[in-house]
Amino acid sequence: MKKHMCDQCKLRAKYDKSPKSVIGRFWRWHINFCPGWKAYLKSLDDEKKTEIKKHYKLNI
Repeated sequence: MKKHMCDQCKLRAKYDKSPKSVIGRFWRWHINFCPGWKAYLKSLDDEKKTEIKKHYKLNI
């Protein structure tokens, strides 16, 4: 199984630090269609997936 680097993403960290920054907004926009992010979410257990969806306000 391929390891996803989304949990170590520097852009994600910038979003977490400052969601309204240009880079933070870019990352949030990017995850709406990123196949890597979708695969990363699928690889998580249900509890972690729910936590991430709530934190990032995802409707996936």
